[in-house]
Amino acid sequence: MSRLLTASLFMLLAISPANALPAPKITITNFDQLAHPLPMPYNEQLNAEKAVAAARTKAKKMHKLLLIDLGGNWCPDCRILGGMFDQPDLKRFMDKYYEIVTIDVGRFDKNLSIPAHYGLTDRLKGAPTLLVVDPRTDKLLNGGHVTALADARSMTPQAIADWLAQWVR
Repeated sequence: MSRLLTASLFMLLAISPANALPAPKITITNFDQLAHPLPMPYNEQLNAEKAVAAARTKAKKMHKLLLIDLGGNWCPDCRILGGMFDQPDLKRFMDKYYEIVTIDVGRFDKNLSIPAHYGLTDRLKGAPTLLVVDPRTDKLLNGGHVTALADARSMTPQAIADWLAQWVR
């Protein structure tokens, strides 16, 4: 029994945010400071299955996490996140630790096989929905937190960076 408790404690500590890398310091303090117009990062014509497979292969090869960004160009929070990904302080961090693939989910009616593959079979609860995936195991790392940035407009730029950094070990 004590071995089981020790192993459980070890696993909990291994995945806790305390083991995460520190987030980059973001120099902007509000989203009005992002380049405008905000990007429209979702390609409606993209073959989602192929794009995710290619991004996973690249992430695995480069020893990065896979970040699957599910959203739509109609979504202001998705576009803010796209602008944040272009912000130099965060871009350097993301380029080093993540392989990002953006997948258009329409009005939650397209490319739903992608979230379903990771166990999200109910209707998506918000956009963007972010899936942080270990490309070696193809396992979702942020289950229960996939819509944490679906209200990005109410967050600070630093809070977005902090959220993204917590998954990097």
